[in-house]
Amino acid sequence: MPSARVSGTNRTTSHPRRQPASPGCKGEKAEAGPLNPAWLRTFVEVYRTGSFGKAAHRLHISQPAVTQQIRMLEERVGVPLFVRHATGSRPTPAAESLARDAEGPVDALDFVLQRYFGVEGPSRPLRLGAPSDLVSDRILPALADMLRERVQLRTTLALSDALLAQLAAGELDIVVARERPRLKGIAALPLYDEECSLVASPETAREIPPDLSPAEAPRVLAAHPLVAFAESLPMIDHYWWSVFHAPPATAPDVVVPDHRAVLAAVRASVGITVVPTYLCAEDFACGTLVPLLTPELPPITTMYLATREGDVARPHVSAAHGKLLACGRTWS
Repeated sequence: MPSARVSGTNRTTSHPRRQPASPGCKGEKAEAGPLNPAWLRTFVEVYRTGSFGKAAHRLHISQPAVTQQIRMLEERVGVPLFVRHATGSRPTPAAESLARDAEGPVDALDFVLQRYFGVEGPSRPLRLGAPSDLVSDRILPALADMLRERVQLRTTLALSDALLAQLAAGELDIVVARERPRLKGIAALPLYDEECSLVASPETAREIPPDLSPAEAPRVLAAHPLVAFAESLPMIDHYWWSVFHAPPATAPDVVVPDHRAVLAAVRASVGITVVPTYLCAEDFACGTLVPLLTPELPPITTMYLATREGDVARPHVSAAHGKLLACGRTWS
């Protein structure tokens, strides 16, 4: 959700009248006036998004206004802060140093403004991104108390890399990701470890030797279609490397939007797949799916709870963050 704005314009603060330099200070640079905090707010957004245009969108001002504020800040500090290129802006070493000291105070000021003048509560939705199976099975039950209190929620369902990019750009407040976030300005904590299983329908499983060894498995399994929720085979690839120490031999034969669609295809004997084990519990119990292998150490994916640095101080983000961390301790 958009941050509280320190300023929506590119106006500078007025400078106090300077006193004539004393005889002992002849030739020294006159003392600079007070720094406009809007310049720092703009600087932090450009630093985090890596783009003057994205920063302008986040701040609801024009791109020329962002350019002017950064130029004025550079004149004030006396060094370049960004090197602009075709795909965005790269911070200079001086900008890296300034960001380390400026991000915290700017976020703190945003929080103060939000607390006293921002729009929170029912009229300001919490924006959360996660895989669809987690939203329905785990996240919504974990946040049920908040939702009953009329806290609005908006969810985005996508792959982890896309969700984390939206989080970094300020388009989401919280992301549950199946990969460790490595983006600047993103804070993340391990949420829980998710076990995954290689599964098939009983009909498909009958075509595969029951005593299949890890050494023989890649060759035998390559004869069966792979069903996945992404072309990159993120969970299948992780399983293959963890158990077989090799990548999958083929690209996916069937790609569908999420794990629930994957399971529907596998139940219909379309092929084989790797999914979180908790999603298969009922299928295993009633026999509609069976595990093809039982590794001594089942592959595990660590799930992460990610926010933008400073955002967890906001009341609704903090409440949702705490509830998910508490529930995550009971998930597997």
